Amino acid sequence: MLERVAPKSMYYEHEKAYRDGNGHSHVRSSLLGQYLSIPFLNGSLALGRWQSIAFVELDIRPRRRSIVLQLIGE
Repeated sequence: MLERVAPKSMYYEHEKAYRDGNGHSHVRSSLLGQYLSIPFLNGSLALGRWQSIAFVELDIRPRRRSIVLQLIGE
């Protein structure tokens, strides 16, 4: 789906400024979102039967990433 909506082969205005070949990565990231909020119930993630959490790397070259986990509650 991401390749159909934001193909790597398409020219993006991002290239004018940065010339790094990853304009499609920015569009894809904006479609998927960068944040996730999941409630906890009885000390466990409240995910549906077939749900899971996945990290998706969209950039064209390896980068060092950090994941921030914040627990809010009583």
